[in-house]
Amino acid sequence: MEILVWLLQVHKQVKIERLAAIFPVPIKFENRRRHIQRFLKLKSLSISLTWLPLIKAIVQQKSKAWQRLYLAIDRIQWQEKNLFVIAVIISRRAIPVYWQFLEKRGASNLAEQQALLRPVLKLLNEYNLVILGDREFHSIKLAKWLKSRRVSFVFRQKKDTYIK
Repeated sequence: MEILVWLLQVHKQVKIERLAAIFPVPIKFENRRRHIQRFLKLKSLSISLTWLPLIKAIVQQKSKAWQRLYLAIDRIQWQEKNLFVIAVIISRRAIPVYWQFLEKRGASNLAEQQALLRPVLKLLNEYNLVILGDREFHSIKLAKWLKSRRVSFVFRQKKDTYIK
């Protein structure tokens, strides 16, 4: 898992064929590709059991406790998929921390935003977090919810928004 994450970061490729070509194991390309595919299909590879501890280890290695840490939140409509993701920004790179597929088209609501943020806030609670978001996240309710958890935020506002 660590090798795959490292390869993703260094080579910025998500294609299995590209990862298999650069995977540092002395076996044939086709065998590397099949191994990566089987590995990624394992039932034991869950976000909470595998990915979140790995992300926490990466963050701990790169940042000190109580240091300011920036998280970017975004929703992407790609073909028929509606992906909602939050990423940690480390060394000018965004590493996905947590994601959900929304069962609808269009923007997310407060409940979906809170469901995405809760595990990440719990995981990175020893850091001074700043959430960055675009105009989709301009909700006053979301801002109050984050403020109640002592999380800073910067949300892009629509040009006709007035702040008092």
